[in-house]
Amino acid sequence: MKRLALALILLAGPALADSHPEARRVLALGGSVTEIVYALGEESRLIGRDTTSNWPPEANALPDVGYVRALSPEGVLSVGPDLIVAEDGAGPPEAVAVLKSAGVAFVSVEERFDAEGVLDKVDAVAEALGVPDKGRVLHEKLAADLQAALGRAQAVTGEPKKVLFVLSLQGGRVMAGGADTAADGIIRLAGARNAMPGVQGYKPVTDEAVIEAAPDVILMMRRGDAQADADANGGSSHTAAKQAVLAVPALAQTPAGRDGAVVMMDGLKLLGFGPRTGEAAVELHDLIYAGS
Repeated sequence: MKRLALALILLAGPALADSHPEARRVLALGGSVTEIVYALGEESRLIGRDTTSNWPPEANALPDVGYVRALSPEGVLSVGPDLIVAEDGAGPPEAVAVLKSAGVAFVSVEERFDAEGVLDKVDAVAEALGVPDKGRVLHEKLAADLQAALGRAQAVTGEPKKVLFVLSLQGGRVMAGGADTAADGIIRLAGARNAMPGVQGYKPVTDEAVIEAAPDVILMMRRGDAQADADANGGSSHTAAKQAVLAVPALAQTPAGRDGAVVMMDGLKLLGFGPRTGEAAVELHDLIYAGS
């Protein structure tokens, strides 16, 4: 019954959103929104993006209006958008209020880190752009990818593995991903358990908490920038990051540390909750359960 219920969710109809088929100068704010616009084949309408929108690679050629959570109204309006489609949480709120008061159509897309949420996001962006038919095609492809991930997860026998998402190791302190995060959501879709369910959001955790969590696998992300990776992960390659992780005494004492079970994935693909989320869940599942 549970499987049938999820299948019905994956095939559910599009979410309602304001539609702007007339918009020809669209600004995408948020990496997943930009990915969806490209996946819908509507990239010719894009006139800008935010700093987190770095996939597909050609998006980097668009004017960058700044970080999605630290926007300046002047920077956003300088590209002359007639429609802004933004991930929920774009801000600060004062900047969004100014943009709305300037008469630019502004559509905020809800963020939820589960299968239903990412499908609703696709539907909402398609509806905002006025291309529901293209949205339906993308929705069905993504639903099939998510169904494949679900099949992987349901094939797990015994206890699902516990995964600790390490956002950074700056200063030798573990910044972990807890509940209600994209990291928590993708770990669940991959058929595993979050090792830090009692932590809310991304938080620094104590050595004692790391040891007590006893993860089977440590998960990190690549940021696509060598300096940013070095700053956050202790190295810009998987090998260097793994060495940095295993040099942290608390992590080294965990089952993951003893087994050297440290995996990495592209950050936007892993945490973006966009068109590649089904693929990301399958890829993460295979990394977590490799050799099991």
